[in-house]
Amino acid sequence: MTQKMLRKILASIQLILAAVCYIVFIYGGESVKSIFLTIALILTLSGLLFLANKKEVFTTLYSKYAEKLTNEPWQEYPRPQLMRKSYQNLNGIWEYSIKPKKAPQPKTYSGEILVPFPLESALSKVKKQLKKGQILYYKRNFLVNEDYTDKLVFLHFGAVDQIAHIYLNGNLVHTSYNGYLPFSVEISKYLLPENELVVKVEDDLNNRYPYGKQSKKRGGIWYTKTSGIWQTVWLEVVNKNYIKNVKYDIDYDKKMVTLVIDEAISSTLKTVTINDKKYQTVSNTLDITFDDVISWSPEDPYLYDVKIETETDDVTSYFAFRKLSIETINDKQTLCLNNKPYFFNGLLDQGYFSDGIYLPASLKAYEDEIQTIKELGFNTLRKHIKIEPLLWYHLCDKKGIIVWQDMVNNGKYHFIRDTALPNFGIKNLNDKKFRVNKKTKEVFIQSMEQTVKHLYNVPSICLWTIFNEGWGQFDSAPLYKRLKELDNSRFVDTNSGWFDCGVSDVKSLHIYFKPIEIEKSDRPIILSEFGGFGHSVAGHYFNVSEQFSYGFAKSEEELSEKFKKLYETEIIPLIEKGLCAAIYTQVSDVEDELNGLFTFDRYKLKFNKEVVKEVNKKINEYNERGTYE
Repeated sequence: MTQKMLRKILASIQLILAAVCYIVFIYGGESVKSIFLTIALILTLSGLLFLANKKEVFTTLYSKYAEKLTNEPWQEYPRPQLMRKSYQNLNGIWEYSIKPKKAPQPKTYSGEILVPFPLESALSKVKKQLKKGQILYYKRNFLVNEDYTDKLVFLHFGAVDQIAHIYLNGNLVHTSYNGYLPFSVEISKYLLPENELVVKVEDDLNNRYPYGKQSKKRGGIWYTKTSGIWQTVWLEVVNKNYIKNVKYDIDYDKKMVTLVIDEAISSTLKTVTINDKKYQTVSNTLDITFDDVISWSPEDPYLYDVKIETETDDVTSYFAFRKLSIETINDKQTLCLNNKPYFFNGLLDQGYFSDGIYLPASLKAYEDEIQTIKELGFNTLRKHIKIEPLLWYHLCDKKGIIVWQDMVNNGKYHFIRDTALPNFGIKNLNDKKFRVNKKTKEVFIQSMEQTVKHLYNVPSICLWTIFNEGWGQFDSAPLYKRLKELDNSRFVDTNSGWFDCGVSDVKSLHIYFKPIEIEKSDRPIILSEFGGFGHSVAGHYFNVSEQFSYGFAKSEEELSEKFKKLYETEIIPLIEKGLCAAIYTQVSDVEDELNGLFTFDRYKLKFNKEVVKEVNKKINEYNERGTYE
């Protein structure tokens, strides 16, 4: 527990006791009035002192990947499952300016910013906070590399946080209200020989819109607010009849894949090549049955290569054969992968970086981290309240890491309801009575639907989480049903941690402050958060004055021993009793949090690698045997 959170709890207790003393002072007898007034004043003063902000000292930590950062970062094609040759990357040095909300668009700009790193990050070369009532402007000029006569030109943004207004040559061409999802706009009618692109960003951290773990008052489990462009900006030129999207539906048992090809103009001849075998169709839907298939799993992450060609377009893509199901095995509800029991052994992954905040310096940082996690013996990452660039999911697809994907929360967080009461055992509240305004609900539902559509084809994603620990939670039962209508091929954790309203594929538990125990359930039981042991490494932590974890260790040896003991005495014995998954907190330190396997800057793995591998080897033996008995 962070010192700040502890102070907040103690202050709350003292102020409540002070209020009781004031009541006694008002209504009590004369003999006790002075005593209780004195006690009340002392408790009030003490409580306010506990709440007083302690001056914090932060350290800027750079990763080794920042050493190779150039002024042309993140040049990789950003959409791995719909790639075409036409591609023009707009990442690099842009101009920026911060202005009051009511001020006109600037004619001159304050300085340079490195896109696609958020304004607050060290890698952006700015490292400034966008304050309430301020507007962030970006500007750059560009030429189109290709001849776009009689063609369409799309301007793509991977993500811009929080509200983004896009201007091209003085024309407002698009507005986005979701800081985590990509958007694009067709711009050919606005193009000139030389073009001026301006992005106007509003980010007061309005909780009507998705905001994840960002906070105006960062600390503990809440992190620095990020603003502006934080994923790749790019252009592509296509013919008017182009392939807009491809959707893959897998029937694992029938060994069949259904391709749904969304064309701008339908009924043209399409040639689909899968692993060098060609199929042709004029329909937008193509069913292909195989004599035999190779399954995708963490142990063998096999991907089928796809190329789709029309008379006017061609794209490359991929898909995988894998199946998720729930079976009753030995009187226990069990999660299965490819028709076999599978234990999902993973880590909580916040996706924060010390120098780039929401984005690391390079794709290599993602790749090395995923590779190390795989080598340690973990098979799952729970992507916690954040949506990554598609290239991150592609790495999980290729390397064989299962992803549990959280929806990004909006709405209000209530400390007492969502954190304090559940940790005292009050976890069965009915979310039909949670107060969330209509517009906020509509935004969440729209965001959930867009997230599923955006990530539908990613084979490594095996579970969706709708709500985490009650944050912004409402009407979870109908939302579960809506999500299943959108995607019935994956597991759904409706209420991760608590406030379980009984409509979910799994029984989801968060356990930190007590021994881990499970009771028999009519649903598979998953431990979606636990552990969180902390250890600070000198020179590699962010906050000198405030440090957080769910239990500290003084050395690498002690930390590794705590990890080993927790798994061997509590996690592994529970697998045979019906536990289907365990997600340890967490991949890396994040700001105040020191409970990562890696330091925040990713320079050091804080655990003994061999100890972690040995523990995970014992767990993975269950998956190798295909049985938990």
